[in-house]
Amino acid sequence: MSAEQTSFSDVPTLLVKIFGKDRPGITAGLFDTLAAYSVDVVDIEQVVTRGRMVLCALVTAPPRALEGDLRATVHSWAESIKMQAEIISGLGDNRPRGLGRSLVTVLGHPLTAEATAAIAAKIAKAGGNIDRIFRLAKYPVTAVEFAVSGVETEPLRTALVTDAGKLGVDVAVVAAGLHRRAQRLVVMDVDSTLIQDEVIELFAAHAGCEDEVAEVTAAAMRGELDFEQSLHARVALLEGLDASVVDKVRSEVRLTPGARTLIRTLKRLGFQVGVVSGGFTQVTDDLKDRLGLDFAQANVLEIVDGKLTGRVTGEIVDRAGKARLLRRFAAESGVPLSQTVAIGDGANDLDMLNAAGLGVAFNAKPVVREAAHTAVNVPFLDTVLYLLGITREEVEAADAHEED
Repeated sequence: MSAEQTSFSDVPTLLVKIFGKDRPGITAGLFDTLAAYSVDVVDIEQVVTRGRMVLCALVTAPPRALEGDLRATVHSWAESIKMQAEIISGLGDNRPRGLGRSLVTVLGHPLTAEATAAIAAKIAKAGGNIDRIFRLAKYPVTAVEFAVSGVETEPLRTALVTDAGKLGVDVAVVAAGLHRRAQRLVVMDVDSTLIQDEVIELFAAHAGCEDEVAEVTAAAMRGELDFEQSLHARVALLEGLDASVVDKVRSEVRLTPGARTLIRTLKRLGFQVGVVSGGFTQVTDDLKDRLGLDFAQANVLEIVDGKLTGRVTGEIVDRAGKARLLRRFAAESGVPLSQTVAIGDGANDLDMLNAAGLGVAFNAKPVVREAAHTAVNVPFLDTVLYLLGITREEVEAADAHEED
């Protein structure tokens, strides 16, 4: 720290706060008023909520003989525009933020006062201080971001995420820093994540064994069955299906609400986006083309003489395989693993979620919610954007620009 920075802590300063109905010109008017006293600006912060403004300016104090005149002039100016003013004397800058800085994103549908109070109390109990709160979105969920200092990210995450479900909110905690806006890789599961369906069940419906397959699928996603064994057992039931069923299944696939918005926005930001699936390339390759994905990997249904054989070929994409593919995609993208985001809902996604820098359990089974970094329990996939600090207004502005 330089001598200049050290000595500044003893410099008299004034915190000038202006509040009232917002309108153009207030900020310019305040600093025009202060300019007459040759003060220096140390810090500024302004917030507007429902048309009500709070503007705070931390400035160096003028010579003592002029301070009274400055106060009177600021109050008179504020009254002339029907605002209120408050001026507080002090020394130096704002106190330094504590070590350990995190961003806490809270999603509520709705976000209740009770839940907000509980989150704030947990932050305080963990030793953290809330430095700033900012709303990211008001629909389809309310999303707010807390900037927190004074506690390391991991213990803060443990304190907040554990009971979030009981409060009716989703909470994500990530370390603050430049990496928040750096290029990232986002890798998603497909069935019940990117799409609303389980692809093998769509195939099974054409084979007349949907209920049987659905029962095995549910048990596998809960982690009760070995995925590879369950995959072979389910695929065997498809033996003899005509290959033309592939086109029918593709037409039946329903994207999760917000899926297109999520991918479109990530791509505009320069992110790499991919999918890994315990389903089949016959569907994921089509999704890759339709959605402009960078990567797609899944199991391959064997087709011989225009019929499904009831077997899969090549390397199986299972729980360990998904994590392995995440690492491979990251290496190919030149993105550090710490800058990856993985999204999934089933037990076979757990290794991938834990390997990623941020693992998001999306409308997931309990065993997955408990193990992931964070959980999203609303049916809108684009809410993941808020966990990355992207606001709804930014998404809509980008869409409008694209249309123009």
